[in-house]
Amino acid sequence: MPMPIQTYDLAIPILPSRSVNDTVSFYKRLGFEGGPHEFDSGYAILRRGAVELHFFTHRELAPAKSSAGCYIRVLDVESFYRSCLTSHLPSTGIPRMVALEDKPWGLREFAVIDLDGNLVRIGQIIEK
Repeated sequence: MPMPIQTYDLAIPILPSRSVNDTVSFYKRLGFEGGPHEFDSGYAILRRGAVELHFFTHRELAPAKSSAGCYIRVLDVESFYRSCLTSHLPSTGIPRMVALEDKPWGLREFAVIDLDGNLVRIGQIIEK
């Protein structure tokens, strides 16, 4: 897939992965597309709409001790959440998915902790 021409500023998180292939499979269950980079199979680029996540191989990573993560702000958190529900992730352990809820800081959000302990929060600003 050719890279689109970027017409805006963008930040892309780069998260650790013990196995790029396992990470790609996991995120495809959440509706992402993409895979290992064609020039470096130890690196992956995954996209879901305008959201892009990158992963690098870190074989010694201990998922329970990982402090890596990112926040994805979306326009429609409900539909993102519903599509992630189809992955049937548990609510405890690693991996897991934390339920969607309104937070006191003005965001409606949920979280996914992936196979490698990366915390990915997905949220939307609550309109007042």
